[in-house]
Amino acid sequence: MPRPRKSVEQVLPESTLVVDNGAYTMKAGFSTAIPDPAIDCQVIPNCIAKGRDKRIWIGAQLANCKDFGEMAFRRPVEKGYLVNWESEKEIWHQSFLDEKATLKATALQSNCDQIVFEEFEFAAYNRAIGASLNAYNDIASLIGDPLGHHRTLPAECLLVIDSGHSHSTVTPLYNGRPIHQAIRRLDIGGKFLTNYMKEIISIRQMDMTAETHVIAQVKEDVCFVSSDFRLDLERSWRGTNRRKDDDGGLLIDFILPDYITHMKGFTRPHDPSLVAKRNKYGGIMSPDGTMESMLTLGNERFTVPELLFSPDDVGLKEVGLPETVMQSLSGLPPGLWSAMLSNVLVVGGNAKFPGFVERLSTEIRQLSPTECVVRVVRAPDPIKSTWLGGCRLASDKTALKDLMVTKHEYEEFGSVALQRKNENRTMKR
Repeated sequence: MPRPRKSVEQVLPESTLVVDNGAYTMKAGFSTAIPDPAIDCQVIPNCIAKGRDKRIWIGAQLANCKDFGEMAFRRPVEKGYLVNWESEKEIWHQSFLDEKATLKATALQSNCDQIVFEEFEFAAYNRAIGASLNAYNDIASLIGDPLGHHRTLPAECLLVIDSGHSHSTVTPLYNGRPIHQAIRRLDIGGKFLTNYMKEIISIRQMDMTAETHVIAQVKEDVCFVSSDFRLDLERSWRGTNRRKDDDGGLLIDFILPDYITHMKGFTRPHDPSLVAKRNKYGGIMSPDGTMESMLTLGNERFTVPELLFSPDDVGLKEVGLPETVMQSLSGLPPGLWSAMLSNVLVVGGNAKFPGFVERLSTEIRQLSPTECVVRVVRAPDPIKSTWLGGCRLASDKTALKDLMVTKHEYEEFGSVALQRKNENRTMKR
């Protein structure tokens, strides 16, 4: 007869590394009892870049780069899935990090488990959908729940809208667990918006097809979500036809970096006289006597992020984010609608667009049943919110022990151990 198997006590290491492996940046740091994102969390570019001088920059090395001109980027995460494992492993190794893939792709998740345990030899590990970690943040104080329904963690009902680099997702959470059949996805994120802006600027003003990094900065610095798209379009048209008093301040000039006198672009109030000089001489003279290249941004400022609400503007057969939220709710029992709509949390880089949350709240309210209260809030730091939730979860050693799979368990059961752990946790709830 085979010998009875000895039970091995699960001993977790003292330090827990929390990683939000985003498509654009990784957010990583060790968990602490009272996490401070500004100190404990590092934001690292999740890419390998090649400059025009043929030099290769990996992950955090980009902080030392002084010339982003014509920079080419390779990103391991595409459409929300980690697909280039060799590149990701190189970035993790360079940055002393590890972590996950995204939604439901079993083969990709198994590859991740293998790298974490076999390549980096971590003692224990858990893989989670990023949106679910937001339920461990202080939702009550953020949403303003006077009764304190969310004082216990994780939050009971939470609808997370995560609009990041590669795509946007709507994830309903119940007691911190994602309701998979109700998760909905919009294949528009920051990357799509940057490429669209790069295209229209190259057609209208100058060729910027090789300047992805610069256009991403332009997008982040000047774009906003319009509360009245038609009115702003009319105002920008008036401004471009030199009726300056009618443009409402929509037109703005962006001075491109030359990587000699200034390493980063910056904005100036629009000056029509400079546009004429730029068109005549190919640039403008700065106060210190150097030649500057300039972009004048008008309706590009709001037509680009408008795609998150109206993808059909560029021929995409998808609905916007407000409609995606309603599609997600349609996968839930009607009894949960009210609780979800009153607790909507917005995270991800696109949440930083001015006017984004206000427009989202207005349109969701218009589509929702009249008896439902709609409360939409942005996380205090939408970039690090997922990491912060994971850090707070990791500081609870009891909860962490129920979630983590040890290296011994992985060696015995493989990736199935993580699946079983998550299934058992769902049954307990």
